[in-house]
Amino acid sequence: MLTPSDAEALIRERLACLPIESLPLAQCAGAVLRENIYAERDAPPFDRVAMDGIACASEPLRQGRREFRVQGAQPAGDPPHTLEAPGACIEVMTGAMLPAGCDVVVPIEQVEVAEGRARITSAAPPGAGANIHRRGSDARQGALLLSAGARLGAPESAIAASAGMARVRVSAQPRIAVISTGNELVEPGEPIEPWQVRRSNSYGVVAALRAHAFQRVVDDHVPDDAEALAARLRFHLDTHDVLILSGGVSMGRLDLVPQTLARLGVEQVFHRIAQRPGKPMWFGTTQAGRAVFALPGNPVSTLVCLARYVIPALAVAMGGAAAAAARLPLAADVEVTTPLTTFLPVRIAHDDWGRGWAYPQPTNGSGDFTSLAGTHGFVELPGGPHRFARGHISRLFGW
Repeated sequence: MLTPSDAEALIRERLACLPIESLPLAQCAGAVLRENIYAERDAPPFDRVAMDGIACASEPLRQGRREFRVQGAQPAGDPPHTLEAPGACIEVMTGAMLPAGCDVVVPIEQVEVAEGRARITSAAPPGAGANIHRRGSDARQGALLLSAGARLGAPESAIAASAGMARVRVSAQPRIAVISTGNELVEPGEPIEPWQVRRSNSYGVVAALRAHAFQRVVDDHVPDDAEALAARLRFHLDTHDVLILSGGVSMGRLDLVPQTLARLGVEQVFHRIAQRPGKPMWFGTTQAGRAVFALPGNPVSTLVCLARYVIPALAVAMGGAAAAAARLPLAADVEVTTPLTTFLPVRIAHDDWGRGWAYPQPTNGSGDFTSLAGTHGFVELPGGPHRFARGHISRLFGW
């Protein structure tokens, strides 16, 4: 049986790289960049005033002058003024272009302005170059600002805009179908019988995908019927890039997913991983490059497999770098009795020194999703039998 690392490697080996599309920058939040972005101009593109105040020549200040004639004002966005004389100054606003002939900005807190005169109140005013953001000090024209593979978060989007990029080339969002199987599943809000359960897994899967910036997601429910399952899976294979199924992959008589996928030409890459929970996980691909993740139906197993394998693999398929799992110490002793790799839900808290600790929050079996409330993910522990002492460093996978 495969180890989790083996399964991860096989998924990434078989998952097709998603195509590139050009989109308006405003639509690219969370997308993975597929081109390099270079500085359009020097940054800043001029000597920029860094504080509200007055701009003047520094030599008169150095010689002891403390009062200047206010020549005018220089707001941000206006063409620059030119200082008329060493005894003059110009009121300036943050972000404005430094007026010609000035080489220092005295902050407004150190200045009194009245009747066209500016008097400096500080006994030690700033010297040449103070409070000026020099042209090109952040980046020179043509400098590489963002590399392909970067995810466009808030800073990256602002950087792309500063480079004049109205549109950017990014990885196309995968078209994802989330499919839950089972006759026992009933939608929230619908009448329910004592022998039925609410359809909850798909809501968790869709929420996790959208939290990771995957937006092209549809949700479907299929009963435990071979022909109905085949018809719905055929439709989704024709119209989506990735299928994520929940349920129907174990050893029961109505676990129809593996055989149905085989009928539809999906090649099995693996079935079952030496882990708990989530051992029955199935993964396969089609000749057209579609990927199918068939996850066990127990809620904890579904979410663990989604976080451990599916979301990281999709990020790589979009051209991004594989995120390194964080490492945290266990906050309590943990005993692993199974020989399988164990995924243990944890809550993260920080001590008085700011150090993060993983507090075990075990579930009452893989069906007990209520115990996951307030958890931040799970740690991966090697198979036992073994006791892991408090302080043992473990890999953390976030939800």
